[in-house]
Amino acid sequence: MGIAWLVFRENVDRRLLLGAMAILAGAAVLSWGGSGVELDRGAALIAGACLAWGIDNNLTRKLSFADPVLIAMIKGLAAGSVNAALAALSGAALPAADIAAAAAVVGFLGVGVSLVLFVLALRHLGTARTGAYFALAPFIGAALAIGLLHEALTLNLVLAGLLMGFGLWMHLAERHQHEHQHEALEHEHSHRHDWHHQHPHDGRVTGPHSHWHRHRPLRHAHPHYPDLHHRHRHGDQSG
Repeated sequence: MGIAWLVFRENVDRRLLLGAMAILAGAAVLSWGGSGVELDRGAALIAGACLAWGIDNNLTRKLSFADPVLIAMIKGLAAGSVNAALAALSGAALPAADIAAAAAVVGFLGVGVSLVLFVLALRHLGTARTGAYFALAPFIGAALAIGLLHEALTLNLVLAGLLMGFGLWMHLAERHQHEHQHEALEHEHSHRHDWHHQHPHDGRVTGPHSHWHRHRPLRHAHPHYPDLHHRHRHGDQSG
């Protein structure tokens, strides 16, 4: 979120910032074990990996107009190949067939399908908002553990739920609206004929469709997110 706001100038106001901080505070409460905070080499490596992931998310946003399934396939093949090579070099043995099959199912849903939906969220919501919603994942996992693994309902989980719920409400209740300018743009992605897609076709088209199209310059005002068609800079207007 910090990279999106500070480097790529994605719009943010006090409401969004407060909501994001509440979600992050909830994640911190959820993970705190009550024994203080210790920064060591492992923590630094994790922070470095998260920084790299944040940079990757912001760069992926630049490609979010493309086919999200293709993006997920390329990312999966690249990351999977590197991880498999590192595991082989470290002497890891191949798992049993049933373990490999279970891991494949988890990977397909937790990485493949999740990444496709993540790219779609980047396209429609922007990086900062997508990152904030994705930060709810630890709480969802902890909540599921209560029912599936019969883990205890802890005070940490309750406090984290309250903080994250407040942060999510602050984001969902957002209404960002101001007059803005759309510059001429040509690209291809799945779309319907709305305010931003008024172009002719050979024949009638009613549902979502994908083709190369051109956006004419347009200036108007309506509620919007920093999506594929609203990546403009903001001055004093924060909506």
